[in-house]
Amino acid sequence: MESSDFNEKMQATEEYQPISMWGYFGYEILFAIPCIGFILLLVFSFGGTRNKNLKNFARSYFCMFIIIAVIVLLMVVSGGAAAVFNSLS
Repeated sequence: MESSDFNEKMQATEEYQPISMWGYFGYEILFAIPCIGFILLLVFSFGGTRNKNLKNFARSYFCMFIIIAVIVLLMVVSGGAAAVFNSLS
C-alpha cells in the first residue's frame, strides 16, 4: 500500500469520525457559552472542521438557534403590540 493511499484513507476516517455521547454533551455546553460559544458555533457550522458529523451537528444547533430567536422576536413584537393597544384603550 502506498503512503498516499494510506493518507487518503486516514483523512476519510477522520472526516467521518463519529462523535461520542459525551462529545455531543460537551459541544452542547460549549455552544451554550454566550459569546465564545456562538463564535465557535459559526466557525464549526461554516467549515472550521473536517469532521462532517461535527459540522452537521453545529449546523443543526445553529438552525435551532435561529428558530428560537425568531419565536422570541415574534413574542416580543406581539407583546409590544398588545401593550400599545392596551394603552390606547
